[in-house]
Amino acid sequence: MAVIPMWQVDRDNSMHTSKSEADKHDQMLEIGEHFAVAVKSAAADISSAQAEAIGLFLSKNRDAVAKLCKGSNDALADAIAAPVVDTVAAVTPIRAAQ
Repeated sequence: MAVIPMWQVDRDNSMHTSKSEADKHDQMLEIGEHFAVAVKSAAADISSAQAEAIGLFLSKNRDAVAKLCKGSNDALADAIAAPVVDTVAAVTPIRAAQ
């Protein structure tokens, strides 16, 4: 019987076949959480679930967001047009929003 090592991300309990893949996913979730806190503070009437969904979208497309901030209008449009391949279950924040 073969043993296959797996790495689990604590934030969403997702399993990954390499440590670097798990670290990358964890970092994406953490950045998404920071975006969600920023969105929630800018628009207090938005629900936490909506802020989290926006945060995860921005995090998954952070390269496009960075290009947009540098003046490239096409980068984020391409990300918006791209189909959503995977969805991430709700992530429990590691700290309370302020």
